[in-house]
Amino acid sequence: MSTAQNRRSVISEEVAPWSEIRQLLRGGEAGKLVPVIIPRHHRRRLWWMLLLWLGVFSLLSGVMLSLGASDGLAGVAYGVLATVGYAFGTVLVLSGLLWWWRSSIAEIEQGTTGVLTRYGAVTRTLEPGRHYLWHPWSRVDFVVDTATEIPYSAPVVACPTRENVPLRSIEFFLKFKITDAVLFVRTIGAGNFDLVLSSAVQDAIRQRGRQVRTERAYDLRGSDVDDMQELLNRQLSRYGVRITGSNIPDVQLPAQYQQHLATRERVAKERAAYEQEWGLTRKRRIDSLQMDIERAKKVRDARIVEVKAALNKAREEVAQLLEEQETNAQKVRFEIETRGRSGLISAENEARAQRRLAQAYRDNRAVLQYELARRRLEVGAILAGKAPQPVVVRTDGTGAGTDTSALSTLLTAQLLPRLTALPPVSTALRPADGE
Repeated sequence: MSTAQNRRSVISEEVAPWSEIRQLLRGGEAGKLVPVIIPRHHRRRLWWMLLLWLGVFSLLSGVMLSLGASDGLAGVAYGVLATVGYAFGTVLVLSGLLWWWRSSIAEIEQGTTGVLTRYGAVTRTLEPGRHYLWHPWSRVDFVVDTATEIPYSAPVVACPTRENVPLRSIEFFLKFKITDAVLFVRTIGAGNFDLVLSSAVQDAIRQRGRQVRTERAYDLRGSDVDDMQELLNRQLSRYGVRITGSNIPDVQLPAQYQQHLATRERVAKERAAYEQEWGLTRKRRIDSLQMDIERAKKVRDARIVEVKAALNKAREEVAQLLEEQETNAQKVRFEIETRGRSGLISAENEARAQRRLAQAYRDNRAVLQYELARRRLEVGAILAGKAPQPVVVRTDGTGAGTDTSALSTLLTAQLLPRLTALPPVSTALRPADGE
């Protein structure tokens, strides 16, 4: 807690001579932020007016002495005194004027704004550079840093979360800039502004802390605080101050929750390591599977090439076989056509021969019939001339004492030709049968 308190920024205003204004505005004093300097006007004292009045008095004295001078020794003494009065008065007037000129110079540092007052009332502001304040009662009461973005750190201790668990501290860092020097110095001042700003930051941080769960308190670090910055700008705009940037750089949890979060972080790291290891293992497995897949693809492609080659070869063989079969079929068809043509020609020739033979047969039929009839008549005549005498053999058994056995019939048939001594009828008729 003490560390957090020591790290808190303190805004104050300091009284310093003109020679130390630059150092105080840029570096502060003893860890303090000094945006406002009250110049120590040792050169604006009115001693120069005393010199002027003394010089005028000396000149008037010299004039009076010159008017009162007469002849003689007294006149010479009055003349000498008048000369001394003139000389002393002139020196005093010149010294007073020089002192007046020297004390009227006001040099405003670059990046700062001077607040000019007259009789305690603000008249105007002075831009950086050299200015001459001829009026005796005009003075620069404040020199305000209006160009620098002043950093301010405000740690909040014992900030409760949503579960009402007090956090050890929440450090809030902001940068502010004084936009209206007169409004700032006359409305609030640097010392009061420190209290107001600290209170406003405390309220904003505690409102934000109430919205966060304790286990998610570390999420406040580096979180978006634009809403808090807008709220602070609305509260501080009446003082001529604008917040230019803010963030939460650090959050400190109680010891118990720190141990809890340390355990969570350790588990998270172990989980991350396990996930990383598992990711590497999975990557190796995926790479191995991809290699196997690529190898299988190569084997498949090789087999596809072989199958395509075999298919092409089979197609070539089938085409060749079909060509041979077609050739053989054409040869057989040609042979069949040749044989058919030959058979057709022979059949046509035979048909013509048959037609011719039939024609010749029709022409010779009458002649042949005539010749046949004539031969028949000749054969009949010959047969008639040589015909044997008939022998009647009764075999029916009607007469008395006749033998009707088979043996007698056979003997009769064998003896009849011999008895007749004639050639058989079949021999005489054979030529006719041949015809």
